[in-house]
Amino acid sequence: MLPRLAPLALLLTVLAPAAPASATILGIARAKSCFEAAVAKRATSDAVRTCTTALEEEGLAARDRAATLVNRGILHMQAGRIDAALADYDSAIQLEPQAAEAWVNKGIALIKVRREAEAAAVISHGLELGPQNPAIAHYSRAFAYEALGKVREAYEDFGRAAALAPDWREPSKQLRRFKTVRVKTAGV
Repeated sequence: MLPRLAPLALLLTVLAPAAPASATILGIARAKSCFEAAVAKRATSDAVRTCTTALEEEGLAARDRAATLVNRGILHMQAGRIDAALADYDSAIQLEPQAAEAWVNKGIALIKVRREAEAAAVISHGLELGPQNPAIAHYSRAFAYEALGKVREAYEDFGRAAALAPDWREPSKQLRRFKTVRVKTAGV
């Protein structure tokens, strides 16, 4: 059996740079090449074909098949094929409902098609499942919250992402856009 899904930061644009999580596959040639293409952001038709071939011809265990679907979904998303990415994430979730990275990446894709309420719920579920890099999930969900007018929640998620990944500059950059204001309440 191959290693559990493991995310790596890939910088994509979700209103600002977001970092989808790829899924690690070791030991199966085409599935591994698919993973490497997702990590390297090589969203070429050849890379997608490699992923498809791995899914069709390599005898992948359900977990590895789900990981390959996530990686192909990332490639589709990088190429702007959001519907194809969503289909791959849904297939991965169907195979492995506990695959947190599939849920998080689905949420990121939903943000790209302006379905922020659904994205926030999907990413929240992914967070409940314990993604290996929750900073990506918090960062992405912050954009969904902000688009929904949930400014406090967005600010808190950017803060969580910054705390979880202090070397990742984007969350801190996003936090600087916010201005905190103290409001006096009656009776205080």
